[in-house]
Amino acid sequence: MASETTATTEIGSYFVSNYPPFSQWKKDLAPKFHEVLNAEPDRSVPMGMYLHIPFCRKRCKFCYFRVYTQQNAETIKNYVDTLDKEVQLLRDQPAIKDRVLKFVYFGGGTPSYLSSKQLLMLRERLSKSVSWDNAEEVTFECEPGTLSLEKVKTLKEIGVTRVSLGVENFNDELLEENGRAHLSPEILKAYEWIQQVGFPEVNIDLIAGMVGETDENWQKCVEKALEMEPDNLTVYQMELPWNTVYSKEILEDGVQSPVADWPTKRRWASEAMDQFLAAGYQISSGNELVKSLDTDRFVYRDNLFRGSDLVAVGVSSFGHLQGVHYQNKDQLEDYMTTVQSGELPVNRAMVPTEHQKLIREWILQMKEGIVPAQPFRDKFSVDPLKEFAEPLANQEKAGYLTVEDDTVRLTRKGLLQADSLLTEYFEEQHREVRYT
Repeated sequence: MASETTATTEIGSYFVSNYPPFSQWKKDLAPKFHEVLNAEPDRSVPMGMYLHIPFCRKRCKFCYFRVYTQQNAETIKNYVDTLDKEVQLLRDQPAIKDRVLKFVYFGGGTPSYLSSKQLLMLRERLSKSVSWDNAEEVTFECEPGTLSLEKVKTLKEIGVTRVSLGVENFNDELLEENGRAHLSPEILKAYEWIQQVGFPEVNIDLIAGMVGETDENWQKCVEKALEMEPDNLTVYQMELPWNTVYSKEILEDGVQSPVADWPTKRRWASEAMDQFLAAGYQISSGNELVKSLDTDRFVYRDNLFRGSDLVAVGVSSFGHLQGVHYQNKDQLEDYMTTVQSGELPVNRAMVPTEHQKLIREWILQMKEGIVPAQPFRDKFSVDPLKEFAEPLANQEKAGYLTVEDDTVRLTRKGLLQADSLLTEYFEEQHREVRYT
């Protein structure tokens, strides 16, 4: 984990999105998923769905997701057929049958790589098994260069309510160096179409610390992002997970890390915060700002961080069902063959203890910056201020957070490196293991 004493951006996962660490999930625990799938669920737990679309125009040099580039229409049709088949296999299982989807998330990869015709086909096929017509939120990730006015209209038609546009940067040289498929003119065109069609919620992503970034350019990026007036701004700090192009170059060629150091990235993220706050935005998490905390909700995140069920659909997808973490097979052909043979493609699973569930929800909600203790007492019958007294005291002393009025609040210093604080709350056996 990156801290004040490790300034260089080294190879490894910084961003924490689950607990226990993914490296602890095991193939021999996959039957546990099937046990809960075939049992009557706790229907008071909200349920959502994550659909993974693994296709991209090209692979970004910092990308660590399972993606496949330049795939033809037949491959995509076969993949849509497989998604449909997987949902058919899931829909009548006791843990899922007759439950309503509260939220849906199309992630990737690049979901917007699909054509309008393919998106309509996907919606038509899946609608025979599940409906998101009444979901509170349907998020769809977009790469600017894959959009057209027709496709943006199609997103509206299939029920998307939250568009997330992967801008990352506005400098064409930086975009090309980092392997992004789009250039700045495509960002502006895509955003114009999104505004023209109209969606309840629009997010844009920026990445602080892309290879080649400078103070001057970052300032221009923040100013351009402000001019766009999105409902939601997400600022990621560039990291170097193990299986990226940049990480392989460091390992195989012995080159120095090309990414800005952590203090610089945090300063850039803080500068973006300052400018958006000055424009009236509010902090929603350590890397998100919104126009209004009252109206600009990220339903997927809020539910993910609070233990809701998440049905995973697609190659390599991660899910959580009735207390069991699980992941689908991560090779496209293996995934498709398994599903088409009539079997669910779950590859590995993890059954967290009650204490581990407590830790998971605590650390994820810490990323939001404000964590009231009472909901944890109500849900887990544990006082988190006592359970985590030692790390809280350590981090309060270091200036990362305060504990007042039965609530933990991260300071700006803590918000800017929230992920680096979280391992101190892990069980001891998980603090030194590889995260992914």
